[in-house]
Amino acid sequence: MKSSLLIVATALMFGVAACSNSRNQQPSSPSGGVSNAVSGPFTDQELQAFAALNPIDTHAHVFHSDPAFNAMLQKLNLRILDIVLVDDNNPELKDLSAESKAAWQFVHGSGGHAILCTSIDPYKMHERGFAQASIRGIDREFSQGAIAVKIWKNIGMEIKDAAGNYILPDDPAFAPIYKDISAHGKTLVAHVADPNSMFDPPNPDAPDYGYIQEHPFWYQYGKPHPASKEKILQARDHLLELNPGLRVVGAHLGSMESDFHQLAQHLERYPNFAVDLAARMPYLMMQPRADMIAFILKYQDRLIYATDNEFTAKDSAQPSINDWEETYAHDWRFFATNDTLDYKGRPVQGLALPEPVLRKLYHDNAAHWFPGIAPPTH
Repeated sequence: MKSSLLIVATALMFGVAACSNSRNQQPSSPSGGVSNAVSGPFTDQELQAFAALNPIDTHAHVFHSDPAFNAMLQKLNLRILDIVLVDDNNPELKDLSAESKAAWQFVHGSGGHAILCTSIDPYKMHERGFAQASIRGIDREFSQGAIAVKIWKNIGMEIKDAAGNYILPDDPAFAPIYKDISAHGKTLVAHVADPNSMFDPPNPDAPDYGYIQEHPFWYQYGKPHPASKEKILQARDHLLELNPGLRVVGAHLGSMESDFHQLAQHLERYPNFAVDLAARMPYLMMQPRADMIAFILKYQDRLIYATDNEFTAKDSAQPSINDWEETYAHDWRFFATNDTLDYKGRPVQGLALPEPVLRKLYHDNAAHWFPGIAPPTH
Protein backbone atom coordinates (compact mmCIF):
# COMPACT_ATOMS: atom_id res chain seq x y z
CA MET A 1 0.00 0.00 0.00
CA LYS A 2 2.77 2.45 0.88
CA SER A 3 4.64 1.73 -2.34
CA SER A 4 1.52 2.25 -4.45
CA LEU A 5 0.82 5.58 -2.76
CA LEU A 6 4.40 6.62 -3.44
CA ILE A 7 3.99 5.81 -7.13
CA VAL A 8 0.74 7.77 -7.29
CA ALA A 9 2.25 10.71 -5.43
CA THR A 10 5.29 10.75 -7.74
CA ALA A 11 3.10 10.69 -10.82
CA LEU A 12 0.97 13.45 -9.37
CA MET A 13 4.02 15.62 -8.75
CA PHE A 14 5.06 15.33 -12.40
CA GLY A 15 1.51 16.15 -13.48
CA VAL A 16 1.42 19.09 -11.11
CA ALA A 17 4.67 20.46 -12.52
CA ALA A 18 3.25 20.36 -16.03
CA CYS A 19 0.03 21.96 -14.81
CA SER A 20 1.91 24.70 -12.96
CA ASN A 21 4.03 25.49 -16.01
CA SER A 22 0.93 25.86 -18.18
CA ARG A 23 -0.35 29.06 -16.57
CA ASN A 24 0.97 32.43 -15.63
CA GLN A 25 1.97 33.27 -12.10
CA GLN A 26 0.63 36.45 -10.58
CA PRO A 27 2.82 39.55 -10.30
CA SER A 28 3.58 41.05 -6.93
CA SER A 29 0.84 43.39 -5.73
CA PRO A 30 1.38 46.81 -4.17
CA SER A 31 -0.02 45.47 -0.91
CA GLY A 32 2.84 42.99 -0.63
CA GLY A 33 1.26 39.88 -2.14
CA VAL A 34 3.39 36.84 -2.92
CA SER A 35 5.06 37.46 -6.29
CA ASN A 36 4.90 33.87 -7.60
CA ALA A 37 1.50 32.94 -6.18
CA VAL A 38 -0.96 31.18 -8.47
CA SER A 39 -4.54 32.42 -8.46
CA GLY A 40 -7.57 32.87 -10.66
CA PRO A 41 -9.97 30.38 -12.23
CA PHE A 42 -9.14 26.85 -13.34
CA THR A 43 -7.04 26.33 -16.42
CA ASP A 44 -8.48 23.77 -18.82
CA GLN A 45 -6.06 21.14 -17.55
CA GLU A 46 -6.86 21.87 -13.91
CA LEU A 47 -10.60 21.78 -14.59
CA GLN A 48 -10.25 18.38 -16.22
CA ALA A 49 -8.43 17.01 -13.16
CA PHE A 50 -10.93 18.56 -10.75
CA ALA A 51 -14.00 17.36 -12.65
CA ALA A 52 -12.57 13.85 -12.90
CA LEU A 53 -12.92 13.51 -9.11
CA ASN A 54 -16.72 13.79 -9.41
CA PRO A 55 -16.43 16.50 -6.74
CA ILE A 56 -19.06 17.12 -4.09
CA ASP A 57 -19.35 20.26 -1.95
CA THR A 58 -21.22 19.20 1.19
CA HIS A 59 -21.85 22.69 2.58
CA ALA A 60 -23.45 25.37 0.43
CA HIS A 61 -26.45 27.69 0.69
CA VAL A 62 -28.33 28.28 -2.56
CA PHE A 63 -31.79 29.82 -2.47
CA HIS A 64 -32.04 31.14 -6.01
CA SER A 65 -32.37 29.49 -9.42
CA ASP A 66 -30.39 30.76 -12.40
CA PRO A 67 -29.50 28.99 -15.67
CA ALA A 68 -25.96 30.40 -15.73
CA PHE A 69 -25.35 29.16 -12.19
CA ASN A 70 -26.60 25.69 -13.12
CA ALA A 71 -24.32 25.73 -16.15
CA MET A 72 -21.37 26.41 -13.84
CA LEU A 73 -22.23 23.33 -11.77
CA GLN A 74 -22.42 21.26 -14.93
CA LYS A 75 -19.09 22.60 -16.22
CA LEU A 76 -17.37 21.69 -12.96
CA ASN A 77 -19.14 18.31 -12.80
CA LEU A 78 -20.01 19.42 -9.27
CA ARG A 79 -22.73 18.22 -6.91
CA ILE A 80 -23.62 20.26 -3.84
CA LEU A 81 -25.50 19.76 -0.58
CA ASP A 82 -27.85 22.75 -0.32
CA ILE A 83 -28.30 23.52 3.38
CA VAL A 84 -31.17 25.48 4.89
CA LEU A 85 -31.21 26.97 8.39
CA VAL A 86 -33.23 29.42 10.45
CA ASP A 87 -31.68 32.69 11.62
CA ASP A 88 -33.97 35.27 13.22
CA ASN A 89 -31.28 37.91 12.72
CA ASN A 90 -31.33 37.54 8.92
CA PRO A 91 -34.54 38.62 7.17
CA GLU A 92 -33.87 36.13 4.36
CA LEU A 93 -33.54 33.19 6.73
CA LYS A 94 -36.36 33.73 9.23
CA ASP A 95 -39.00 31.60 7.52
CA LEU A 96 -38.01 27.93 7.21
CA SER A 97 -40.94 27.14 4.92
CA ALA A 98 -40.16 29.92 2.42
CA GLU A 99 -36.44 29.15 2.51
CA SER A 100 -37.05 25.45 1.92
CA LYS A 101 -39.36 26.26 -0.99
CA ALA A 102 -36.64 28.34 -2.68
CA ALA A 103 -34.02 25.66 -2.00
CA TRP A 104 -36.22 22.89 -3.42
CA GLN A 105 -36.90 24.98 -6.52
CA PHE A 106 -33.16 25.24 -7.08
CA VAL A 107 -32.55 21.55 -6.37
CA HIS A 108 -35.26 20.41 -8.77
CA GLY A 109 -33.92 22.68 -11.50
CA SER A 110 -30.25 21.82 -10.99
CA GLY A 111 -30.19 18.87 -13.35
CA GLY A 112 -29.16 16.50 -10.57
CA HIS A 113 -26.32 18.70 -9.32
CA ALA A 114 -27.87 19.49 -5.91
CA ILE A 115 -29.59 17.73 -3.04
CA LEU A 116 -31.18 19.17 0.10
CA CYS A 117 -30.20 19.30 3.76
CA THR A 118 -33.21 20.46 5.76
CA SER A 119 -33.37 21.96 9.25
CA ILE A 120 -35.56 22.65 12.25
CA ASP A 121 -36.66 25.95 13.75
CA PRO A 122 -35.12 25.99 17.24
CA TYR A 123 -36.71 29.37 18.02
CA LYS A 124 -39.98 27.42 18.43
CA MET A 125 -38.57 24.95 20.94
CA HIS A 126 -40.58 26.46 23.80
CA GLU A 127 -43.84 25.82 21.97
CA ARG A 128 -45.99 22.84 22.92
CA GLY A 129 -45.32 19.84 20.68
CA PHE A 130 -42.05 21.28 19.32
CA ALA A 131 -40.30 17.93 18.84
CA GLN A 132 -43.31 16.27 17.21
CA ALA A 133 -43.85 19.19 14.83
CA SER A 134 -40.15 19.25 13.96
CA ILE A 135 -40.16 15.53 13.25
CA ARG A 136 -43.19 15.85 10.97
CA GLY A 137 -41.39 18.61 9.11
CA ILE A 138 -38.10 16.78 8.58
CA ASP A 139 -39.86 13.51 7.73
CA ARG A 140 -41.83 15.36 5.05
CA GLU A 141 -38.54 16.68 3.66
CA PHE A 142 -37.02 13.18 3.79
CA SER A 143 -39.94 11.86 1.75
CA GLN A 144 -39.14 14.48 -0.92
CA GLY A 145 -35.45 13.55 -1.06
CA ALA A 146 -33.66 15.46 1.70
CA ILE A 147 -30.70 13.48 3.03
CA ALA A 148 -29.62 15.42 6.14
CA VAL A 149 -30.68 17.83 8.87
CA LYS A 150 -28.70 20.79 10.13
CA ILE A 151 -28.55 22.32 13.59
CA TRP A 152 -26.93 25.73 13.81
CA LYS A 153 -24.96 27.86 16.23
CA ASN A 154 -28.03 29.70 17.50
CA ILE A 155 -28.27 26.57 19.65
CA GLY A 156 -25.60 27.39 22.22
CA MET A 157 -24.93 31.01 21.25
CA GLU A 158 -28.33 32.71 21.14
CA ILE A 159 -31.48 30.88 22.24
CA LYS A 160 -32.15 30.79 26.00
CA ASP A 161 -34.54 29.00 28.29
CA ALA A 162 -37.00 30.67 30.64
CA ALA A 163 -34.31 31.05 33.29
CA GLY A 164 -31.96 32.86 30.91
CA ASN A 165 -29.61 29.93 30.34
CA TYR A 166 -28.34 29.18 26.84
CA ILE A 167 -29.95 26.15 25.22
CA LEU A 168 -27.25 23.62 24.29
CA PRO A 169 -27.14 20.93 21.57
CA ASP A 170 -27.75 18.10 24.03
CA ASP A 171 -30.95 19.63 25.44
CA PRO A 172 -33.55 16.89 26.01
CA ALA A 173 -36.00 18.78 23.77
CA PHE A 174 -33.91 17.75 20.76
CA ALA A 175 -33.50 14.08 21.74
CA PRO A 176 -36.56 12.74 19.82
CA ILE A 177 -35.43 14.67 16.72
CA TYR A 178 -31.96 13.11 16.80
CA LYS A 179 -33.48 9.66 17.21
CA ASP A 180 -35.77 10.24 14.24
CA ILE A 181 -32.86 11.35 12.03
CA SER A 182 -30.94 8.22 13.04
CA ALA A 183 -33.95 5.96 12.48
CA HIS A 184 -34.25 7.26 8.92
CA GLY A 185 -30.55 6.65 8.26
CA LYS A 186 -29.94 10.35 7.60
CA THR A 187 -27.06 12.57 8.70
CA LEU A 188 -26.95 15.39 11.24
CA VAL A 189 -24.86 18.41 10.23
CA ALA A 190 -23.86 20.19 13.43
CA HIS A 191 -22.57 23.74 13.29
CA VAL A 192 -22.18 24.45 16.98
CA ALA A 193 -19.97 27.17 18.46
CA ASP A 194 -17.61 29.24 16.31
CA PRO A 195 -13.85 29.85 15.99
CA ASN A 196 -11.93 30.92 19.09
CA SER A 197 -11.68 34.44 17.70
CA MET A 198 -15.44 34.84 18.19
CA PHE A 199 -14.92 34.35 21.94
CA ASP A 200 -11.56 36.11 22.39
CA PRO A 201 -10.58 39.81 22.48
CA PRO A 202 -10.48 41.46 19.03
CA ASN A 203 -7.59 40.30 16.85
CA PRO A 204 -7.34 41.86 13.36
CA ASP A 205 -4.94 39.08 12.32
CA ALA A 206 -7.48 36.31 12.99
CA PRO A 207 -8.81 34.58 9.85
CA ASP A 208 -12.36 35.31 10.98
CA TYR A 209 -11.92 39.00 11.83
CA GLY A 210 -13.83 40.05 8.73
CA TYR A 211 -16.78 37.89 9.78
CA ILE A 212 -16.83 39.60 13.17
CA GLN A 213 -16.98 42.98 11.46
CA GLU A 214 -19.86 41.90 9.22
CA HIS A 215 -21.77 39.93 11.87
CA PRO A 216 -21.13 41.57 15.25
CA PHE A 217 -24.23 39.93 16.73
CA TRP A 218 -22.38 36.61 16.91
CA TYR A 219 -19.28 38.03 18.57
CA GLN A 220 -19.39 36.57 22.08
CA TYR A 221 -16.53 38.46 23.72
CA GLY A 222 -17.88 41.04 26.14
CA LYS A 223 -21.41 39.64 26.19
CA PRO A 224 -22.85 39.11 29.66
CA HIS A 225 -22.50 35.47 30.69
CA PRO A 226 -22.27 33.72 27.31
CA ALA A 227 -21.97 29.96 27.20
CA SER A 228 -18.28 29.18 26.85
CA LYS A 229 -17.09 27.51 23.69
CA GLU A 230 -15.84 24.62 25.80
CA LYS A 231 -19.30 24.11 27.29
CA ILE A 232 -20.97 24.17 23.86
CA LEU A 233 -18.56 21.61 22.43
CA GLN A 234 -18.94 19.41 25.51
CA ALA A 235 -22.69 19.40 24.85
CA ARG A 236 -22.02 18.40 21.24
CA ASP A 237 -19.80 15.58 22.48
CA HIS A 238 -22.57 14.48 24.83
CA LEU A 239 -24.91 14.38 21.83
CA LEU A 240 -22.45 12.05 20.09
CA GLU A 241 -22.29 9.81 23.12
CA LEU A 242 -26.08 9.66 23.51
CA ASN A 243 -26.58 8.82 19.83
CA PRO A 244 -23.86 6.35 18.78
CA GLY A 245 -25.90 5.23 15.77
CA LEU A 246 -26.33 8.76 14.42
CA ARG A 247 -23.92 10.00 11.75
CA VAL A 248 -22.80 13.49 12.74
CA VAL A 249 -20.74 15.79 10.51
CA GLY A 250 -19.23 18.68 12.42
CA ALA A 251 -19.40 21.73 10.18
CA HIS A 252 -16.31 23.95 9.91
CA LEU A 253 -13.85 21.38 11.27
CA GLY A 254 -16.22 20.83 14.16
CA SER A 255 -15.32 24.32 15.46
CA MET A 256 -11.95 22.89 16.48
CA GLU A 257 -10.03 24.65 13.71
CA SER A 258 -7.47 26.17 16.06
CA ASP A 259 -6.42 22.86 17.62
CA PHE A 260 -5.83 19.94 15.28
CA HIS A 261 -4.69 17.81 18.22
CA GLN A 262 -8.11 18.30 19.82
CA LEU A 263 -9.78 17.47 16.52
CA ALA A 264 -7.70 14.31 16.18
CA GLN A 265 -8.71 13.22 19.68
CA HIS A 266 -12.38 13.61 18.77
CA LEU A 267 -12.02 11.65 15.55
CA GLU A 268 -10.36 8.87 17.54
CA ARG A 269 -12.99 8.94 20.29
CA TYR A 270 -16.19 9.16 18.23
CA PRO A 271 -16.48 6.77 15.27
CA ASN A 272 -19.82 8.36 14.30
CA PHE A 273 -18.19 11.77 13.83
CA ALA A 274 -16.58 13.38 10.79
CA VAL A 275 -15.95 17.02 9.91
CA ASP A 276 -16.33 19.20 6.86
CA LEU A 277 -13.78 21.83 5.82
CA ALA A 278 -16.26 24.60 5.03
CA ALA A 279 -14.90 28.14 5.37
CA ARG A 280 -11.85 26.93 7.30
CA MET A 281 -9.22 26.64 4.58
CA PRO A 282 -7.08 29.41 6.12
CA TYR A 283 -6.62 27.27 9.24
CA LEU A 284 -5.30 24.40 7.12
CA MET A 285 -3.01 26.75 5.20
CA MET A 286 -1.59 28.20 8.44
CA GLN A 287 -0.31 24.81 9.64
CA PRO A 288 3.19 23.51 8.83
CA ARG A 289 2.91 21.75 5.48
CA ALA A 290 4.33 18.40 6.65
CA ASP A 291 2.02 18.39 9.68
CA MET A 292 -1.06 19.05 7.56
CA ILE A 293 -0.15 16.34 5.06
CA ALA A 294 0.34 13.86 7.92
CA PHE A 295 -2.97 14.86 9.53
CA ILE A 296 -4.94 14.50 6.30
CA LEU A 297 -3.33 11.18 5.45
CA LYS A 298 -4.13 9.80 8.90
CA TYR A 299 -7.75 10.98 8.93
CA GLN A 300 -8.39 10.78 5.21
CA ASP A 301 -11.68 8.92 5.80
CA ARG A 302 -13.11 11.56 8.17
CA LEU A 303 -12.50 14.85 6.34
CA ILE A 304 -15.10 16.07 3.83
CA TYR A 305 -14.61 18.87 1.32
CA ALA A 306 -17.01 21.81 1.64
CA THR A 307 -16.99 25.57 1.13
CA ASP A 308 -19.97 27.40 2.75
CA ASN A 309 -20.50 29.20 -0.58
CA GLU A 310 -23.75 31.16 -0.93
CA PHE A 311 -26.01 32.20 -3.82
CA THR A 312 -29.27 33.97 -3.01
CA ALA A 313 -31.80 36.17 -4.80
CA LYS A 314 -29.90 39.33 -3.85
CA ASP A 315 -26.71 38.09 -5.53
CA SER A 316 -25.82 38.84 -9.14
CA ALA A 317 -25.22 35.62 -11.04
CA GLN A 318 -21.92 36.25 -12.82
CA PRO A 319 -19.94 37.71 -9.88
CA SER A 320 -21.18 34.82 -7.74
CA ILE A 321 -20.20 32.29 -10.40
CA ASN A 322 -16.74 33.84 -10.60
CA ASP A 323 -16.34 33.72 -6.80
CA TRP A 324 -17.48 30.10 -6.63
CA GLU A 325 -15.17 28.97 -9.43
CA GLU A 326 -12.15 30.76 -7.97
CA THR A 327 -12.85 29.25 -4.55
CA TYR A 328 -12.88 25.75 -6.00
CA ALA A 329 -9.73 26.44 -8.04
CA HIS A 330 -7.88 27.86 -5.02
CA ASP A 331 -8.83 24.98 -2.73
CA TRP A 332 -8.01 22.35 -5.35
CA ARG A 333 -4.56 23.86 -5.93
CA PHE A 334 -3.88 23.73 -2.19
CA PHE A 335 -4.82 20.07 -1.91
CA ALA A 336 -3.76 18.71 -5.31
CA THR A 337 -0.67 20.65 -6.41
CA ASN A 338 2.60 22.00 -5.05
CA ASP A 339 1.82 25.48 -6.36
CA THR A 340 2.65 28.52 -4.28
CA LEU A 341 -0.50 30.24 -3.01
CA ASP A 342 -0.92 33.55 -1.20
CA TYR A 343 -2.48 33.72 2.26
CA LYS A 344 -2.47 37.32 3.54
CA GLY A 345 0.87 38.05 1.93
CA ARG A 346 2.42 34.81 3.12
CA PRO A 347 3.50 32.12 0.63
CA VAL A 348 1.83 28.75 1.17
CA GLN A 349 2.82 25.67 -0.79
CA GLY A 350 0.16 23.25 -1.92
CA LEU A 351 0.07 19.79 -0.35
CA ALA A 352 0.18 17.71 -3.58
CA LEU A 353 -1.90 14.95 -1.99
CA PRO A 354 -2.10 11.56 -3.76
CA GLU A 355 -5.07 11.13 -6.08
CA PRO A 356 -6.73 8.41 -3.94
CA VAL A 357 -6.75 10.82 -0.98
CA LEU A 358 -8.09 13.66 -3.12
CA ARG A 359 -10.90 11.39 -4.27
CA LYS A 360 -11.81 10.67 -0.66
CA LEU A 361 -11.82 14.36 0.30
CA TYR A 362 -13.84 15.42 -2.72
CA HIS A 363 -16.17 12.46 -3.31
CA ASP A 364 -15.88 9.18 -1.42
CA ASN A 365 -16.20 10.59 2.09
CA ALA A 366 -19.25 12.64 1.11
CA ALA A 367 -20.84 9.51 -0.36
CA HIS A 368 -20.13 7.58 2.86
CA TRP A 369 -21.20 10.19 5.41
CA PHE A 370 -24.16 11.47 3.37
CA PRO A 371 -25.82 8.41 1.79
CA GLY A 372 -27.73 9.50 -1.28
CA ILE A 373 -25.57 12.53 -2.07
CA ALA A 374 -23.66 10.85 -4.89
CA PRO A 375 -25.53 10.01 -8.08
CA PRO A 376 -26.13 6.28 -8.50
CA THR A 377 -23.56 4.39 -10.54
CA HIS A 378 -24.72 2.27 -13.43
